[in-house]
Amino acid sequence: MEPQVKKVFVKTYGCQMNVYDSERMGDVLAPLGYVGTEKPEDADLVILNTCHIREKAVEKVYSELGKLRRLKRDRRASGEEMLIAVAGCVAQAEGEEIVRRESAVDLVFGPQAYHRLPQLLARHEATGRAVIEAEFPAEDKFETLGGRSPAKTVTAFLTVQEGCDKFCTFCVVPYTRGSEFSRPVAQIEAEARRLAQAGVRELTLLGQNVNAYHGLSSTGEPTTLAGLVARLSSIEGIERLRYTTSHPRDMDDDLIAAHAENPKLMPYLHLPVQAGSDRILKAMNRGHDSTHYLNLVARIRKARPDIAMSGDFIVGFPGETDADFRATLGIVREVRYAGAFSFKYSPRPGTPAAEQPQVPEDVKLARLHELQALIQAQQTAFNSSCVNRMLPVLIEKPGRDPGQLMGRSPYLQPVHLLGESALIGSIIHAHITGVGTNSLSGHYREAA
Repeated sequence: MEPQVKKVFVKTYGCQMNVYDSERMGDVLAPLGYVGTEKPEDADLVILNTCHIREKAVEKVYSELGKLRRLKRDRRASGEEMLIAVAGCVAQAEGEEIVRRESAVDLVFGPQAYHRLPQLLARHEATGRAVIEAEFPAEDKFETLGGRSPAKTVTAFLTVQEGCDKFCTFCVVPYTRGSEFSRPVAQIEAEARRLAQAGVRELTLLGQNVNAYHGLSSTGEPTTLAGLVARLSSIEGIERLRYTTSHPRDMDDDLIAAHAENPKLMPYLHLPVQAGSDRILKAMNRGHDSTHYLNLVARIRKARPDIAMSGDFIVGFPGETDADFRATLGIVREVRYAGAFSFKYSPRPGTPAAEQPQVPEDVKLARLHELQALIQAQQTAFNSSCVNRMLPVLIEKPGRDPGQLMGRSPYLQPVHLLGESALIGSIIHAHITGVGTNSLSGHYREAA
């Protein structure tokens, strides 16, 4: 007997790993009869897959829950029920506090427990009470998840590593995602092959510390990220590989060499430094100083001269002086980023930095604006340097305008050009002719 069709709406906050997790929640729910919907008001189950990195992200979740409470009330008035679930890192960190603050919530479960969604839903149905699952289960969720639903695009995220053992003093990840764990090579390969057979051409390998990957091979030997990339490169149909997010402490010689030797590994590297001041880096417990980072960038660029760098920056970390901030501007000028993410420091409860004297908000904001202006100028300069070049572009989907296509360059830039939809999934040569705010435009010349 086929399960009754029900609708699920999933709203994803935060990082690419949450995007991956949200997709897998859909896979877990499909055997129960759930199909996706884009409208929360139509949903029998609404899941907020949350991020706990910054304070505003948490408050956005509670604001959204207030709206969902009203939707749930309206559906009940019309004779229909709606279940509300909070998943992800906020769920892991706050647990029962979520239900205390918002009684309309039915399920709370962390990022290591979503594979148990069928059991959690069954417990709620049996008891009629909120179910909270904020422990770290002993079983490997990836072994339990099974196959993925067919890919909807020619690019896909693939989680290969989770958790963090670094304990940066500003970060909640070790507490919400747990210690570092790497999936076995064979398990990742099997998922990658299924994605390739479904039409995926580009894989982005994900991990909180993805270059700390050390998954076991079939012989029981640990495999580095460089070794994993080499294995995945041999899969027919996979033409491009990326990985994020990296830590400078885990950027080893083999991985640097892979950027020089493996043409499928794209010349774009996200390597967060967070700050340019050695004093602040030590207070953050980053485990490296600015000299180590700059030397690392130099070695990477020597191995792959055309590589583009991206990074993360935090301004206004507790104790940051004007001199410390100027050191951050200095490292940005020296590295010359193609893009970067920058944020005001946000105290996260339970982390060591949250207990330190805080930099005033107006100072943080002024520093952030100055940093972002510099980063934006560098991004614009990098994008402008691509004009009049021929770049290989993976065509991903139709563009907004009639006859337009959207693809991505090796440097992850969106590229808009005219062409037939039959080109979707192909890598073509594009002559870049223009620069937008955050994208490129060009003309299709020939198939790669």
